[in-house]
Amino acid sequence: MVIDKSLSAARIVRILGLRFRDYRMRMNMTQKEVSEMSAISLPTIYKFETGQTTDMSMSTLLKLLRAIGMQQNWEQLLPDLPESPYLYKEQKKRQRIRHPRK
Repeated sequence: MVIDKSLSAARIVRILGLRFRDYRMRMNMTQKEVSEMSAISLPTIYKFETGQTTDMSMSTLLKLLRAIGMQQNWEQLLPDLPESPYLYKEQKKRQRIRHPRK
């Protein structure tokens, strides 16, 4: 399933959990192995993979991704932006304008 902007956050977490299970199983890893490598409890991993959890901290997700060797994809979450030309815009010193005295 494609993750798009119309999906709720809870639905996205469920989809990620199913994808995570597929990755883990293709790597011939058990939930227990992932639990030991990530320091995340077995019930949390089970709930994530079966779609029973609709909320997960970023920290937990990153630990799970690291356990299955997917940390190289973190950059895709928020890739670096190209430098903005506005950063190089010279800052002009404001000059006060004096009104002529009458």
